[in-house]
Amino acid sequence: MPPHCDTMDGPVVKAARQALEAGDVKLVLPYVHKAGEAEVSEAFRRAVQARQAGAAAKEVADLYFFETVVRIHRSGEGAPYTGLKPAGLSEGPIIPVAEKAIESGSPDELVSMLSKAVSESVLHRFHHLQDLKKHADENVDRARD
Repeated sequence: MPPHCDTMDGPVVKAARQALEAGDVKLVLPYVHKAGEAEVSEAFRRAVQARQAGAAAKEVADLYFFETVVRIHRSGEGAPYTGLKPAGLSEGPIIPVAEKAIESGSPDELVSMLSKAVSESVLHRFHHLQDLKKHADENVDRARD
């Protein structure tokens, strides 16, 4: 699963887009760590200035700003920046439920979903182990399994 924050329709790029449209860098700063704030602010200043040079310049400036914000965001997570991913990539089943929990203020559905997933995984592994254990005394390879 690709990192949700690396996509063109993810929350980091959405906030960066809103910041550019509103002319307010503060709208994206919550997505970057404190040490990256100055670099993001400078990229914002440059992007806003470049956007005034026409449609093509606006497109390039926006992309530059999005890439800068996502790169700084990822570094704050201790993760590498591997470029922006296209919009529409699958985020998997958990992220939408997590976002819904944040919006609604209730973690119940998320807790239930995660609990079920962990339970199913543990049970699957446990039953597999029990199956292997039945054959462990047959030979060394079976015991290793």
